Amino acid sequence: MNLLSFSHIIGFTVTLICIALTGVYSGKQIKNESDFTTGGGKASSLIIMGAIIGTLVGGASTVGTAQLAYTYGFSSIWFTLGGSIGCFVMAVFFAKPLRGSDCRTIQQIISEEYGKLPSLLSSLLGSLGIFINIVAQILSAMALLKSMTPLAPTICAVISIGLMASYVLFGGVLGAGVVGIAKTILLYVSVITGGILAISLSGGLSTIVELLPKAQYFNLFARGVGIDLGAGLSLVFGVLSTQTYIQAVLSGRNDKTAIRGALMSSLLIPPIGAGGVFIGMFMKLNYPNIDPAQSFPIFVINHMPSLFGGLVLATLLIAIVGTGAGLSLGISTIINNDIIRCFTKVNPKKNLLLTRFTIIAILLIAMIFTTGTLQSVILKWSFMSMGLRAAVSFFPMFGALFLPKKINTKFVIASIIISPISILISEILFDFNFDTLFIGLGFSFILMTCGYFINGNKQGINSTLNGIEK
Repeated sequence: MNLLSFSHIIGFTVTLICIALTGVYSGKQIKNESDFTTGGGKASSLIIMGAIIGTLVGGASTVGTAQLAYTYGFSSIWFTLGGSIGCFVMAVFFAKPLRGSDCRTIQQIISEEYGKLPSLLSSLLGSLGIFINIVAQILSAMALLKSMTPLAPTICAVISIGLMASYVLFGGVLGAGVVGIAKTILLYVSVITGGILAISLSGGLSTIVELLPKAQYFNLFARGVGIDLGAGLSLVFGVLSTQTYIQAVLSGRNDKTAIRGALMSSLLIPPIGAGGVFIGMFMKLNYPNIDPAQSFPIFVINHMPSLFGGLVLATLLIAIVGTGAGLSLGISTIINNDIIRCFTKVNPKKNLLLTRFTIIAILLIAMIFTTGTLQSVILKWSFMSMGLRAAVSFFPMFGALFLPKKINTKFVIASIIISPISILISEILFDFNFDTLFIGLGFSFILMTCGYFINGNKQGINSTLNGIEK
């Protein structure tokens, strides 16, 4: 644990209180479930940008980037670079088709095209991938809190989910967007200022280049092309396959607003990663024997003015809990719209209450997985979260949006089941020198392509499946 001064604590506490109050205040705009889940279709470009960055830029993009940069330098920027590319592709190719579908979730898009069975399967398997990432965010928040305070792990976990709940529980998409705007401003002030300070304290960029091995620290593929490019692509496909980011695009008041919000996100994300890279490399030069995961917090505590440092530490925590909060909103929307309503009718007046209750339940269940031996299991598999989501949903959603009525439902079902299983098997049984995302997406692409060409009995198969579902 690193000791915090009184000024650190003041800056930290004031920042957290302001963010929590912002989330609560945004809840006053929420009148019904539509306002909560899609912002009533009235969100501005800034709100959309805030919702995307507020969820996408979390622990991996800040503390995680500095941690990886400590060992591998610029190859760590793939976390944020991949997210940026994903937002760009979302804006240019997917925003209009998604909004034109008149659906609230990825699973509803799949259901409209292929029927309820593929939709239910993708809901269950896709939610698992999102849930794993929520647990990972709670663990990251706990680690940051434990590095600064003497609090017990359970107390750290309770504080973490409490912050996540206040971030999104009252305001939904609008709350995530409003708080996301504040978070983006704080991240820019904190991480980019930190990056500039790290360069200055190092004696300039030329000194960093001179002292660190170029092949390892100034190479975008320092860990190997298969691993680093795979990490970037997992973010690209993960963004396009995650309910939270699609939900943000659907909340826009019109297509132009939604596209502009996604493009703004694409433009603003990479500089945050660059700041984390320079902080990680500075820490390698000056603290060669520390735990890389502590690079960013130690830099803040030891090298930033204490009051400002408290603000930065709070911002890092907000970055982490914001991602967990946004993901919990996404998974609650899937559960309520695509799972619960498959089995029972819900009173429209109680939809908002049910959505909020689901968020609380998800966070409490996720907290259970942060205790004891379950912790190591989740940490081991958390990096697969994006890949699992993409393997389950990307190509089925792509087919529904761009190739309607042209893919055999039987092969869609096979893709939704086999693709994520192939990733899990590859991780358990093999040690590949590339991201197993390629395997999952490869199976999905092959099966969906087969479904496109073997389409002669599509109508008959669909009729049979729809009959079973009814």
